[in-house]
This record gives sequence, structure tokens and C-alpha cells, in this order.
Amino acid sequence: MKKWLPAVGGALAAAAGLGVFLTNQFMYLKKKDEHVILQREISAGRLKLEEYNALPKEEVSIPSPFGYDIKAVFVHPNPGNKYMIFCHGVTENKLNSLKYMNLFLKRGFNAVVYDHRRHGESGGKTSSYGFFEKQDLKAVVDELIRRQGEDVYFGIHGESMGAATMLLYAGSVEDRADFYIADCPYSDFGEQLLYRMSKEVKLPVGKVLLPLADLFLKLREGYNLRDISPRSVIENIEKPVLFIHSIPDDYILASMTQELFDKKNGRKKLFFAVNGLHAQSYNENKEEYEKAIDEFLEEVSAVHHVS
Repeated sequence: MKKWLPAVGGALAAAAGLGVFLTNQFMYLKKKDEHVILQREISAGRLKLEEYNALPKEEVSIPSPFGYDIKAVFVHPNPGNKYMIFCHGVTENKLNSLKYMNLFLKRGFNAVVYDHRRHGESGGKTSSYGFFEKQDLKAVVDELIRRQGEDVYFGIHGESMGAATMLLYAGSVEDRADFYIADCPYSDFGEQLLYRMSKEVKLPVGKVLLPLADLFLKLREGYNLRDISPRSVIENIEKPVLFIHSIPDDYILASMTQELFDKKNGRKKLFFAVNGLHAQSYNENKEEYEKAIDEFLEEVSAVHHVS
């Protein structure tokens, strides 16, 4: 028996090391440089600093329930009490949300853009792909309601991880917004991870590594892969959802959005963009994207009698 103990101990140590390594890959996914994001948006013409700086706005620090500050900007150039909250994707920051903000400012909304935990100016040590972020989103919603009152009319727009975060919030925390727009979400984080492993590792090891990653995620952060899968909560969302995905997206497949659309009960709409890779539906299909938004807003406002 004793001669086996070193081998067993070595195997356990190796498994533990691999489990930590795997979870580190997505918990600490390398973020884009903030200056690079800024210059990208300016160069593409999606951000005009003079126009943005001229907007009436307020920078706000919102306490997260997890002990750090969420950095947000409340932008309010329009009269009335209509707002949009924007949730950016992993590795990005709130500057990436400004192009969507401008789209809705033109339609009479005011806006809240903010940095997810571990991104931009917000605190937090790890990315959790919606698990902790959904509670941070609730904190942002609570702050909006505190400022604007219970009668505030608002929607939430999310891109990629931000879209998954938004759906997890609506399906498992509170279905508080009047409508949601989910741009290129994953339906199941475990399946997304398995898909990325098959593309990047190019070895048939994903189904072996996935349970190990799931175990160590639970041990290290207190949640598992199912807890960050919108598929498990989408049927709980009663408010209208517009689902958006670009067909050529090879990072998160459009079939994931189709699945979420199919599972969503009640009012919903689906827009598949012809052009663009991941998170490029708006950048590569502006007219069609805005048309889909306008049609959705018209349907939602007709129900709520909002002008």
C-alpha cells in the first residue's frame, strides 16, 4: 500500500495544479488595454470625444455587494424618465458601450454605462461570467431606481458576457427591466468552454478537463458552470427580449442565441445579422441593427404605452 501513496499523491497534486491552471485561464482572462480600446473606438468613428465630453453626465461609484466599487457614468441629455443600462463583454470596458449608448440617446433615452468587476475602473479580482456580475447589475439597477424613482422606464443591453450577465440577472435575480437586448450571448458556459477548447487546444480532451474545471471553480469561487449558463434560467424571464447575433460569429456560435430564443417564453424577437464576427453585429450591420432595435422598441412601447 505504502508504495502507491507517492503515486496517488503525485496524481492528486497534478490534478489540483491542472484544475487551478484551467480556472485561471478564464477567471483571469487577459483584458484589452484601455488605451487600445479608446483609440479603436475613436479611429472607427464610434466615439467622438468632444461630443461625449459635452454630454451632461455624472460619474458615480456604486457599492458592489461583494465589497468593491462599481464605476458608472449616468448620462442624461434627454428629458423624461427613460433609461438604458449597458453591459459590456469580457476584456472590454464601458468605452465599448458608448456606440450603443449613442444609438439610444438618439431615440430619447438616457443611459448608464459601467465597468464590470475586474474591468476598467471597477474593483473585483476575478471575472465570473455572470455569477457575481449579475448581482453587480442589480446594484446598478437599484442605484438607477434610487435616483429616478420607481416609475423609471428602462431597458438593459448586453454584449457577449454582458448579455449572459443580463439574462442571468433577469432569470434568477429579478426581472425588473421593462425589456432586454441580448447581443451574442452564450447559452451554456460549459459548452462554450468546451467549444473554445476544441478550437484552441485542438485535442479531444475537453470532456475530461471540463469536469475538473467545474470542480475547481466550485472550490475556488463557490459556483459551478451551470450557475453561469443562461439556458438554465431563460424560461423565467417574462419581459420582452430582443436576441441579436451575427451569423458568421465563430467565437460564440449563433446557434446558442437561437436556442435561447426558442426557450424564451412570451414576447421575444430575433435578429440574425448577415455580416460580422463576434460582437460585430452593430459595427458591420448598422442600418439593419438599428431597424431591428426600432421595431422592437415600437412593439414594447405599444404594450407599455410609452412615448
